[in-house]
Amino acid sequence: MDARFLGITELVEAPSVAVVVDVMRAFTVAAWAFGQGAEKIVLAESLDGALALKARHPGWVALKDGPPAPGFDTVNSPGLLRSIDLGGRTVVQKTSAGTVGALAVREAQLVLCAGFVVAEATARLLRTRKCDSVTFVVTGEDGHADEDLACAQYIARRSTEAGTDAAEFLRRAGESRAAAELAEGVRQGVHPDDVALCLELDRFPFAMVATLEDSLMVLRPCAVPSLTDEASL
Repeated sequence: MDARFLGITELVEAPSVAVVVDVMRAFTVAAWAFGQGAEKIVLAESLDGALALKARHPGWVALKDGPPAPGFDTVNSPGLLRSIDLGGRTVVQKTSAGTVGALAVREAQLVLCAGFVVAEATARLLRTRKCDSVTFVVTGEDGHADEDLACAQYIARRSTEAGTDAAEFLRRAGESRAAAELAEGVRQGVHPDDVALCLELDRFPFAMVATLEDSLMVLRPCAVPSLTDEASL
């Protein structure tokens, strides 16, 4: 597999296959939302756009980066989200990096959103789809966030080498600037367990696929073949 690792600003054209990585915390939160029963996640263009969607659909759950704000139901924290029942609900998510990266590749034929919590399922989906060329979008820190790059490199390696060990990649993520800022309280809207939850490898068995639906970028969980099923393909 030909893997490229690019920041959002380095994207000059829509790739065929894109894996958008935001470990801390957008796509860890998205996975937890599905784990808590959410049906779908709408990736909003802006805070105002998220609030407008919420106004049109009062039953939707809106979340954002940073501290709580009027109109939003919760914040972009897996530690806080895991206590919320989202059964059958639609979530509107707006973050500073992850949702921006996914929207930047909306024209790609296949868009996956990922973190360590869905790494194996994401790699397995790339294998089963026989993706020859994949662009990994490293969303944090203008493409230099080591937690996102480490996760992207792990998924890329795991897509071709099923025996790849995650330990070194998780170590890099745990020592990243984002992890330190979350642990030290530099960022707002944080639960003490957020870093540990973001580094929980393969917590969820699904991949997350984003598609355009009526002009909205919508993220949904995607079941992937088990290892035994994959071997028989």
